Amino acid sequence: MKRICVYCGSSPGARSIYMEAAREVGRTIAKADLGLVYGGAKVGCMGAVADGALDAGGEVIGVIPHGLIELEVAHEGLTQLEAVESLHERKALFEKFSDAFVVLPGGHGSHDELFEALTWLQLAIHDKPICLLNLGGYYDRLLDHLDHCEQEGFVKAEHRSTLLVAATPDALIPTLRAFTPPKRPTWNNRPKP
Repeated sequence: MKRICVYCGSSPGARSIYMEAAREVGRTIAKADLGLVYGGAKVGCMGAVADGALDAGGEVIGVIPHGLIELEVAHEGLTQLEAVESLHERKALFEKFSDAFVVLPGGHGSHDELFEALTWLQLAIHDKPICLLNLGGYYDRLLDHLDHCEQEGFVKAEHRSTLLVAATPDALIPTLRAFTPPKRPTWNNRPKP
């Protein structure tokens, strides 16, 4: 594992714990001698995770669509900033540059990125670990819903179990490193990664 992609919001959230945790996640990644890949903004939790990693001497790669550069206020102090044409291209570069995914508390964008990464893992497009930071129980209801999806027969148990969960920033990297990808069939004549 060389780089971790962190999905998080460009908003700070309603409680100070979200910004504090984002900054700590950035520091934790850098102190583990890993690079950070994220959405490229200098505001909200995105800015906090980048600043945490940069303050600890880490590599930080931001990926941001041209249309969001002004809206999300692109971070100008990164190791590398990639400006792309679309959100689809952004997510493809997140996957290309990263060896694991962490999802901090966030909104629709973070949830979209989470579920696309999970779907790609299920379909053997990648074999990378995905971990929610369930800070203060933020994702409890989402995890309950995923259990409900499994109980109702829409998510197989082996796919439900691929989503990792950590309660603190310190637990993220050990949780990611302990991941073993599931065995999955190939599809569409594509070999498994």
